[in-house]
Amino acid sequence: MEPQGIVTLVNPNQIYPPIAPYALDVLTTALEAAGFEVHVLDLTFHLDDWKQVLQEYLHSVRPLLVGVTCRNTDTVYAYEQRPFIDGYKAVIDEIRASTQAPVIAGGVGFSTMPFALVDYFGIEFGVKGPGEKIICELAQALHDGSSPENIAGLLINHSPGHVTRVPPPVLSGRAVTTSTPLSFSAVGRYESRAWQAETRQAYTRRSGVPHKVDNLRYYRLGGLGSILTKNGCVYKCTHCVEPDAKGTSFARRDVEAVVDEIEALTAQGIYDLHTTDSEFNLSIAHSKKLLREIVKRRDGDVSSPLRQLKLWVYCQPAPFDEEFAELLAMAGCKGVNVGADHVRPEMLDAWKVTGKGTRYYDFSDTVRLVRLSHQYGMLTMVEALFGMPGETQETMRECVDRMMALDATVTGFSLGLRLFPYMDLAISLAQRCAGIRTLPGLQSNNATGPIILKPLEKCESPIEYERQFMFDEAGDFRLVCYFSPDLPEAPGTVGSPNGIWSASVDFLWDHIPESEYYRVMLPTISGSSENDNNYADNPFLTSLNRMGYTGAFWAHWRDRELIMNGTTTPGTLAAEVAR
Repeated sequence: MEPQGIVTLVNPNQIYPPIAPYALDVLTTALEAAGFEVHVLDLTFHLDDWKQVLQEYLHSVRPLLVGVTCRNTDTVYAYEQRPFIDGYKAVIDEIRASTQAPVIAGGVGFSTMPFALVDYFGIEFGVKGPGEKIICELAQALHDGSSPENIAGLLINHSPGHVTRVPPPVLSGRAVTTSTPLSFSAVGRYESRAWQAETRQAYTRRSGVPHKVDNLRYYRLGGLGSILTKNGCVYKCTHCVEPDAKGTSFARRDVEAVVDEIEALTAQGIYDLHTTDSEFNLSIAHSKKLLREIVKRRDGDVSSPLRQLKLWVYCQPAPFDEEFAELLAMAGCKGVNVGADHVRPEMLDAWKVTGKGTRYYDFSDTVRLVRLSHQYGMLTMVEALFGMPGETQETMRECVDRMMALDATVTGFSLGLRLFPYMDLAISLAQRCAGIRTLPGLQSNNATGPIILKPLEKCESPIEYERQFMFDEAGDFRLVCYFSPDLPEAPGTVGSPNGIWSASVDFLWDHIPESEYYRVMLPTISGSSENDNNYADNPFLTSLNRMGYTGAFWAHWRDRELIMNGTTTPGTLAAEVAR
C-alpha cells in the first residue's frame, strides 16, 4: 500500500549519556500501522552539525508533519537548574525555517507545562500525555485536508498567547475555555489518559536502520535500553508530575506484546533493560503476570535471547512481597531502585499518598524490599528526598541514619524540589502566594527579586500560569524550586530568593562518615565534589559508557574509584549482594 505521506520525528536531546527516545519508537509503530511513512531525525549524535543535518534533510524531503519529543524541560536538579528547552527551541526554529510542515510537540517534560511550551516554541500543535493516537489522527486530518479542531486532546495554537485544547472524551462534551477564572479541569490536570495510549501492539524496536531509532547504538553508548509495561499512575504524591503528565489511571499494556518487545531487543544485543513505568510494582498483579511470561519463555527455549536479559526496575516500597522478588530474580532482574523518600511517618503522610490521600507504605516496607532483593541476589538503590515542607535537620538526621543502616547497595539523598505547575505542592504554594506575596522556601538561582506565584484562577490563561515556573516577568529563565525553610540555614539564605541551602548540604557530608562515602550519593553544590550524582553530562557516567559498562549506573557506584583508575573491568557488578 502506498504511504499516505511522510511524518518526520525529531529528537532534539543532546545530553549525554544518551538515552534512546523510546517515544519515537512508540509513535513510529502507531504511524506505520496507520499507513504513514516515518522518518526519525536523531540529533543526539549530531552535537556539532545538527543544523546541517536538519537543513539537508528538509531540503530533500517534504514531510506532512514534524513531531518533536521533549523528554525533559531541565535537569530537575535543584542545585543546578539547567534548562533544556532553549536548546529545543533552537532546533524547532531551524525546522520552521526549513519547512512549511506544521510542528507538534510532546513528551513527559513537555506535558508538565504544555500550553506554555506550545506558545514558547511557536508551534501549531501539542499533546499532553501519550501521543500515539492523537498524532495519527492529526496526520490523517492533514492528509485529508480536514480540520484538526475536532481531534480530542490536541492542543492548538491559535495565536501568540492563545492556546486551547480540544476536549477529550473524559470531559463528556464540557467546553474547554481560556476565559477567567480558569479551572484545572479546563487544562486537563489529573485526568485519565489511558484512552490516548496504544496498549495492544508490541512497539517496533529497531537497530541500525536508516531514519529510525538506533537502539543498539544507544545501548552501546548509554548502557541501558528501556521498556514500558504500563502508562499512568493512580497515586497522587504531592511532589510528582506523573499522574498529571501521564494520566491518573493505568493503561496496562498487553503482556505478550511487552515480552515480544523485550525479546526483540535482547535479540538485537540489548540486554540491560530498565522499566520506564512510573513504578513497576504498582498494579503488581499485572507486573507478576508479565514476569511469569518472561520466565515461561526463558525456561521453555534454551536458545531464547531472553536468557541474556538483565532487568532493572523502579519500584515503590509497597507492594513488594516474596513472590514478586522471586519472580523478578527468575526473570533476570539485576537491580531494584526504590523511591522510599523518607522514614518519618509525618513526612510521608503529607506527600506519599494514594488517590484518596492516604499513605500507602511505611519504612518497614522499605526494609522488607531491601531484604528480599538481597535474598534473591538483586542489587538495591534506596532514594530519599529532603527539603519538603516540615523538613528539619533532625528529620534529615533520622532518615540518613536509618537508611544507611539498611546497607543497600547504594543509598541516594537529594535535597530540594523542582516545582512544576500541576504538582499538588506547586498548586498549594501558588494559592498561598495569591499573586501578592512570596513564601519562605521558594528559590531560584536566577531570581532577581521575590518569587511571587499566581494561582491558576488569577491568571489570564494557562500559558501565564505555567510560564511562571520556568520564566520571570522579563521572560528570562527562572526555574522555581522549593527548600524547606525549617532547615538550619542562615536567615539571609532563607530570606533570599536566590539563596543556596549550602549548610544543609554540608550537614549531610559531615554527618555521614567519610568511610561510608563509597556507598552513598549526596547532593553537591557546583564545584564541591567530583562525585556529582546528577545524570546530565555526568563525568562518571560518560566514563562508564566509554569503558563498556552496562546496566543502571548506580550499580557501579561503589566501584567508581577503581573504575575511573582503570583497575577493574566491565562484566562484574559493583557490590556483593549476598547478605
